[in-house]
Amino acid sequence: MASSSPSKHVFLLALFVLLLPISAFAQTNNGLNISVGTSLTATQNSSPRLSPSGDFAFGFCQLPNQNNLFLLCIWYAKIPDKTIVWYAGNNPPATAQTGSKVSLTSDRGLVLTDTQGKELWTSDIVVGDVYKGVMTDQGNFQLQDRSSETLWQSFDHPTDTILPSQVIDRGGILSSRRTETNFTRGRFQLRLQQDGNLVLNTINLPTDFANTPYYASGTDDETNSSTSGMQLVFNETGSIYVSRKNGERFGLADGGVVSSRDNYIRATLNFDGVFAQYYHPKNGSGSWTYLWSIPGDICLNILLDLGAGVCGFNSVCTLNQENRPTCKCPRNYTLIDPNDEYGDCKPDFIQGCAEDELFGSQGGDVLDLYDLVEVPNTNWPTSDYIVLRPFTADMCRESCLRDCLCAVAIFGGEACWKKKLPLSNGRVVNENSRAFLKVRKAKYSILPNGSHGLVPKVLEKEKDQDTLILVGSVLLGSSVFVNFLFIAAACLGFFFIYQKKKGKTVNVSAVNLRCFTYKELEAATDGFKEELGRGAFGIVYKGIIQTSSSVVVAVKKLNFMARESEKEFRNEVNAIAQTHHKNLVRLLGYCDEGQDRMLVYEYLSNGTLASFVFADKKPSWKERTEFALGVAKGLLYLHEECSTQIIHCDIKPQNILLDDFYNVKISDFGLAKLLMMNQSQTQTAVRGTKGYVAPEWFRNKAITAKVDVYSFGVVLLEIICCRRSVDMEVTDERQEILTDWAYDCFREGTLEFLVNWEAEALNDIKTLETYVKVSMWCVQENPSVRPTIRKVVQMLEGVVEVHDPPCPFPAYSITN
Repeated sequence: MASSSPSKHVFLLALFVLLLPISAFAQTNNGLNISVGTSLTATQNSSPRLSPSGDFAFGFCQLPNQNNLFLLCIWYAKIPDKTIVWYAGNNPPATAQTGSKVSLTSDRGLVLTDTQGKELWTSDIVVGDVYKGVMTDQGNFQLQDRSSETLWQSFDHPTDTILPSQVIDRGGILSSRRTETNFTRGRFQLRLQQDGNLVLNTINLPTDFANTPYYASGTDDETNSSTSGMQLVFNETGSIYVSRKNGERFGLADGGVVSSRDNYIRATLNFDGVFAQYYHPKNGSGSWTYLWSIPGDICLNILLDLGAGVCGFNSVCTLNQENRPTCKCPRNYTLIDPNDEYGDCKPDFIQGCAEDELFGSQGGDVLDLYDLVEVPNTNWPTSDYIVLRPFTADMCRESCLRDCLCAVAIFGGEACWKKKLPLSNGRVVNENSRAFLKVRKAKYSILPNGSHGLVPKVLEKEKDQDTLILVGSVLLGSSVFVNFLFIAAACLGFFFIYQKKKGKTVNVSAVNLRCFTYKELEAATDGFKEELGRGAFGIVYKGIIQTSSSVVVAVKKLNFMARESEKEFRNEVNAIAQTHHKNLVRLLGYCDEGQDRMLVYEYLSNGTLASFVFADKKPSWKERTEFALGVAKGLLYLHEECSTQIIHCDIKPQNILLDDFYNVKISDFGLAKLLMMNQSQTQTAVRGTKGYVAPEWFRNKAITAKVDVYSFGVVLLEIICCRRSVDMEVTDERQEILTDWAYDCFREGTLEFLVNWEAEALNDIKTLETYVKVSMWCVQENPSVRPTIRKVVQMLEGVVEVHDPPCPFPAYSITN
């Protein structure tokens, strides 16, 4: 065998030396140590940093159903479903778009920045210099100095999960997620209080106010401080307990433990408020298995004096096989948000004192209007407003049917508990009681009837049938001559009845309105003292009208400068008097006295949508989507569903008000141009407010209902972004005109800029994208390209597919 030449040995040695840095980098890239200056980028194919065993990974996880949104987190690397055990930030979570980076710095530890370099989150190391980052086999990401002392660790900042070898000291908190896939802070907490008591409680979001605990360990013994709790310990064998001062243990689990050698083990405060322990085989097969949980029955343990309980209002809580709650709406109730099964339910019918009184005024009996459905073993224990005893079951039923406030009656023993909406803390109970749920009978359909309000259609039909039966009986039992006289009299009577009804419809708009004198409104407003707002057509004042009780009203004092304004006034009174919709402000009366003309509206306590959306603290994403849909539905009624089509002509946030429950109501029909049902368009002078006015106003083109669609598109963007349509004070001049900037963001796929990386909106990115596309369709310069408001409502509700819109601005598409 020939021996190797010395030169060959030297070459191999040199090659080995050259490869050493590459090998060391590859080892670092696998995650054993992360040096200062290293960064990770959020992309779909980014490589995480692994623990030495490869059990845990640290890096970016793509959020479910999100194309370009990532969460900086720690997860089980060998389990297919990528179970997340820790994530950066909690209120809100540190979500980042594609291209964002997390870097390891010596002075601040981990720093997460977006593509523009804006800081999103940091671990904030202020004592010591960071030398490296380490992902341990316990699932703990640590930042260490040169001597391997830990300066910061994820175990000290838990989110919703704790792992074996993790400890929570007094004052430590676990916070649930909002939902299974929404990592925003939820309303449940596990806390080791400063007195040593381990508790589970709800909080009143968006504050941190903690409600009465629905579970407590009792390790806060005031008589013997040595037995109070010091730490919540999850030891390496999988046992979870509260360690007392005297060294004793208070175990949380009633059952046994599983082997931590063969299984991954975690304990999680689930989004539904149940703290549970799970295990998963380390061989990767199978799924997470439930082991134990607290409390034993969360449906019964939670009983909030204020709030909905585990499930939303008007819902009922039951337990599944893993002691997790499930929520279900009772009969004739449906979820307000179909995507949130733990949310609030609403009745699928109109119920209220005004409706019942109206039904009675039309000759109906409320006993004929409602049914009581017996719901077995169900109670809403905190919704009582009166208890009646001694009572029988029949008396309880009738009392609820005749009480316009009563939604449910519970009968047990000789007592009847009547409950009103919203129903809270609904649960299944083992009580000797019967629940009677009040629902509207199917045959009674409540339909609009001009300005008179609501009448039972079927009741009118049944009266007509009774009349026909009576006429037939008379005819069959009479002579020919008598029949002839009877028919003649009947025809004459029907003629006069028809003429009477016809005459009534002419001035139907004024029937429900009260005509006030100037002095009455001057006294009601204390001399027009308290101003609520003002615009080009007048000033609105707060007033109090004295009827059987004091009614707060908004009095709009109109400023007329020309004869045309008299017609505007009459049009407004007639139009509003004939409208009835939950998203329209109700007109109560008017004053037409000489040159003084005023309108009296219902008073809405929460002011304008502008004051709410443009405030420093913006409303939640869910609230904003509800605002947008409410405005669209109000416009749909004006355009297509009321007896006379109405074009509003000045849709803007200042003309949209909020009631006590933050429902939007369109106001100010002072600029409205009325159309008869058989008209399709009209031409008139330019009206509206700068920034919301459709282009056809300035081009002497026919004005149609599409001008409102254009204005709504601008308002929709303002609601989405919580900023004004024109803002000349922004630092980036490309963002000054909201519609232009929104189209840029849509075209470039950077919608997160529009909502300023708001976690709640980005977690619902599909809805965000839909709403932006709808707004782009609405603000098309060509009115014929814009959808009708009915189509807009269908697109917002997800009934109709929303295609990508063309560029709304033809000039824009030429120059870009």
